[in-house]
Amino acid sequence: MTSRPILSVKNLTTSFLVDGHWKPVVRNISFDVAAGETVAIVGESGSGKSVTSLSIMRLLAANASRMEGQILLDGRDLAALSEKEMRGVRGNDMAMIFQEPMTSLNPIFTIGRQISEVLTRHKGMNAAEARSETVRLLEKVRIPNAKSRFDDYPHQFSGGMRQRVMIAMALASKPKLLIADEPTTALDVTIQGQILDLIKVLQQEEGMSVLFITHDMGVVAEISNRTIVMLRGEAVETGATEAIFNRGQHPYTRALLSAVPKLGSMAGRRLPMRFPTVDIATGVSVEPSEERDTVAKKGPILEVKNLVTRFAIRSGLFSRQTGAVHAVENVSFDLRAGETLALVGESGCGKSTTGRSIMRLIEPMAGQVMLDGYDVRSLRGADLRRMRKSIQMIFQDPFSSLNPRMTVGAAVAEPFIKHKLGTRQQAREKAADLLERVGLSSAMMNRYPHEFSGGQRQRIAIARALSLDPKVIVADESVSALDVSIKAQVCNLLLDLQESLDLAFLFISHDMAVVERVSHRVAVMYLGEIVEIGPRASVFENPQHPYTKKLIAAVPVPDPARRGVRRGISNDELKSPVRPVGYTVPDRSYREVSAGHLVQMADSGL
Repeated sequence: MTSRPILSVKNLTTSFLVDGHWKPVVRNISFDVAAGETVAIVGESGSGKSVTSLSIMRLLAANASRMEGQILLDGRDLAALSEKEMRGVRGNDMAMIFQEPMTSLNPIFTIGRQISEVLTRHKGMNAAEARSETVRLLEKVRIPNAKSRFDDYPHQFSGGMRQRVMIAMALASKPKLLIADEPTTALDVTIQGQILDLIKVLQQEEGMSVLFITHDMGVVAEISNRTIVMLRGEAVETGATEAIFNRGQHPYTRALLSAVPKLGSMAGRRLPMRFPTVDIATGVSVEPSEERDTVAKKGPILEVKNLVTRFAIRSGLFSRQTGAVHAVENVSFDLRAGETLALVGESGCGKSTTGRSIMRLIEPMAGQVMLDGYDVRSLRGADLRRMRKSIQMIFQDPFSSLNPRMTVGAAVAEPFIKHKLGTRQQAREKAADLLERVGLSSAMMNRYPHEFSGGQRQRIAIARALSLDPKVIVADESVSALDVSIKAQVCNLLLDLQESLDLAFLFISHDMAVVERVSHRVAVMYLGEIVEIGPRASVFENPQHPYTKKLIAAVPVPDPARRGVRRGISNDELKSPVRPVGYTVPDRSYREVSAGHLVQMADSGL
């Protein structure tokens, strides 16, 4: 006789009120979560996976949403409970962790108070008991010096540590079911690895069930026993995770798996490679061939030598400088036409500041930047504007970089007009051509940014960057916010454009699996310094610096056989780049491992 599941969802349909009509966004979904089991719901933006989790928690606005079907938690019908009864269930019998912990934590209360409130409310503990239990929970989720951090505020924690606080809060009442909605999406790869390991360990210790919502197939493989694949509000395939990965039947499942970059898949290949193209209707995947060599025997178009960028920290009545953030410290590299150099590292390592300093969007303190014959640091006024025709930037969030009041045709044409490169008619014709080149229709020119998907908006941003015929493009986390299949499409587009226009890319990213696929060379940054640089194949197949090894080891691998693996990653936070006034930067030396592969020899404090 099998035991009753902890969670049983039967024929759940959730609809939203749109223009006076009920529009179903989740349709007729059914699944169970057994005691101690992890079930993953996977799908891309708009698939209905988060709406499913919010429906189970009954967190959707009652006046704008409608739920049909049955949700049983340990045999109890949640749909039949009053809101007061439901408040007793939330946090007590089931708890939820959200994607962005800063929006879930109250910034004006200490984290100790916020966790203690759960214990006093649901467990009836007094203040002293709640404090003691809170410290125990913080220690359980591996927060260093838990007792001393009880009275710290959310802004005093890093993103990864805030997510640990959210997990501690969720575990406070020992729930039977933990719902984790994209809990690692906003985190750096090593922090993501820590959180995944933590959830696995805590699940074993507490014996709780986990419903894990994600779009990352690598994460699914590492954490779940069973997987539900969602597409446009429906569950299109359900089964054991191993069966889904190895014998997935639905075309969309196969399309999702084909689009996932697999670390190590480029072994033995010297040049970048496009992602497979997949027909979502049929699931047929076409494997690409290796790129042609676009770089051989070309001189550098960008040379960066000993670049330094620091931000002063001031405090006190007279705003005296008390320290500085050493964001970029003595960074040197070059970039050739047709080449992609990836700058990789975690948040705060200085990679985005490096890109902005090269373009003079941020003023560097020292160093030399030579771009297409320009001495970038010496330029002023009209010369600086002319230089920017040679180098353009694509940002992470295309929605915030496009003017919502401007049509996409006008947005793409604007740089051409501002730089007085031709008439308005010529600008419009160029914009139409560029939209076609990035895979959109010129008939879309009169639409506004909100009328496009995230992937389409990023294509528009790329078209805009190309309007000045640049020779170098700084792509700053330009695919990190995109769904897996859209990410593959945009990466393929960048490689196509590189081949046809001889573009050089400075590809800034923390996604090591994507970097391995698209780059010729890789530079690894840690605390503002390049600690390892070299040909992509050499860095990935023979990493030498401890930090490079740590980054590669943390990448989720889309292989269910690895579900029991623990990485043993350090739980320490990334060290601070803040230094006191008068701090002297140690001299750094590099050794050459192989041709062009250099590794910093000085101790970086890892």
